[in-house]
Amino acid sequence: MATAPAAVGSPDDDALAGLSEAELSAPATPSAGIPAEDEIVRSRNVQLVKNLPKEAPFTASTTNSDLAFQGDYAFQGNYDGFTIFNIKNPTDPKVVSKVLCPGSQNDISVSGDLLYLSTDSSRSDDSCTSTTQSATIKESWEGVKVFDIKDKRNPRYVAAVETDCGSHTHTLVPDERGKNDYLYISSYSPNATFPDCQPPHDKISIVKVPKRNPEAASLLSAPVLFPDGGNPGVPGTIATGMTSATTGCHDITVYPAQNLAAGACMGDGVLFDISDREQPREIDRVQDDANFAFWHSATFNNEGTKVIFTDELGGGGAPTCNETIAKTRGADGIYDIEGRGDDRKLVFKSYYKIDRLQGPTENCVAHNGSLIPVQGRDIMVQSWYQGGVSIWDFTDSTKPREIGFFERGPLPNGAGGGTWSAYYYNGYIYSSDMAKGFDVLKIRDPRVHGAERVKFKELNVQTQQGYRE
Repeated sequence: MATAPAAVGSPDDDALAGLSEAELSAPATPSAGIPAEDEIVRSRNVQLVKNLPKEAPFTASTTNSDLAFQGDYAFQGNYDGFTIFNIKNPTDPKVVSKVLCPGSQNDISVSGDLLYLSTDSSRSDDSCTSTTQSATIKESWEGVKVFDIKDKRNPRYVAAVETDCGSHTHTLVPDERGKNDYLYISSYSPNATFPDCQPPHDKISIVKVPKRNPEAASLLSAPVLFPDGGNPGVPGTIATGMTSATTGCHDITVYPAQNLAAGACMGDGVLFDISDREQPREIDRVQDDANFAFWHSATFNNEGTKVIFTDELGGGGAPTCNETIAKTRGADGIYDIEGRGDDRKLVFKSYYKIDRLQGPTENCVAHNGSLIPVQGRDIMVQSWYQGGVSIWDFTDSTKPREIGFFERGPLPNGAGGGTWSAYYYNGYIYSSDMAKGFDVLKIRDPRVHGAERVKFKELNVQTQQGYRE
């Protein structure tokens, strides 16, 4: 659990002094409809501090993905590898090193001297010089890679573990003694023609990494989470509505201090007990075939009494933040956790979706975000692809509302892109923009005062930590 150091002064911004909450949340400049190509629009309380574009060996076509943090460093995955930034001065971050290691999505997490990287594309082998190779070939490889990052300027590749259907995402689950890291590997979409990705694939893979001997990382087990097959799915289209059949999970968020996990598993949202890290056990499961197309990710509130599930309608590549798609679709679902022990239930309360309409070429849907550590309130920052970064309050589960935002206008030539992950870390918001690079944002608003005093030594958002002032 993160704790706060001695109190420090809040940011002093005369231009914002005396503004009401509504004025702080309003656009900084008047806007007539959808912004122009690449135009930056934001609320008064959010500022772009810095943007670092992609650098070689990564190219304009390289897709940036998730973020992790440790001390004065930020780690940004991309489909061709990862970048390490020094963020000791968040207003002037510096590139420390870049590692070329192709294999989408390169979902990333860090733990002490170790960095974990997911590979969810079929490769010729497990090296960083591998090439694309069909999953129909038995010898093809997908899974998770382990790097030693003690020397941030020279990360060293030390191990790899193959997992069925690859590793679309992974979740770091430290054991209670700190001797081992467990990785809950989420993957999906089996195919009878893929030797290492056979249907029904109603499971996750659990990788065990001895922290003092990471070279011995190995597949521990592959527990079946859906012995009943999970949600069979509802056929349809983005326009008419649909629900994916469950064939694995997309992402799992754990809250180790509370021995809880929330699984976003395609057609199902699941609450797990992880008291035994090696054997997650289902407590409750929910479905929403009326509005959720693809259960994508999850976030607990600080007290562990709520879960936000995201619906990635259209797979992140479709324009779903417009007047033709309902406010209840491609949105966040807010669930309260009611009851105790094995009698706990996920109880639906409301949906949250950004109100700012996006253009017909802008891919936009609920995506990755994290809590802003404000004591006594539930406030979250979240990516919406080309819908930008939204900061919203769900303290009242039935009445969520946006309190700040940052976005860019449509990309030129109707290209896809936008922000993949937006996370709050030690006073600033960091955004991994798929096309534009690495953004640093600052929110100045009395509703989040106190958050800057909460300092984390390490942050992997899918491994949730509690906080207090």
